[in-house]
Amino acid sequence: MSGTLRITLVKSMIGRPEKHRKVLRGMGLTKMNRTVELKDTPAVRGMVQKVSHLVTAEEKK
Repeated sequence: MSGTLRITLVKSMIGRPEKHRKVLRGMGLTKMNRTVELKDTPAVRGMVQKVSHLVTAEEKK
């Protein structure tokens, strides 16, 4: 797992549980259609998996 992940928030966090909001804020996603690039680590993969219904993730080498 080397490289980076490009993660985009595609659904609003309005009405979502506080745990999901904290995960999104932890990744640096605060507004719709914002994209962040994070290192591809098991921790980041776990965060993406928790909120997979709200984000899209693509691998970037």
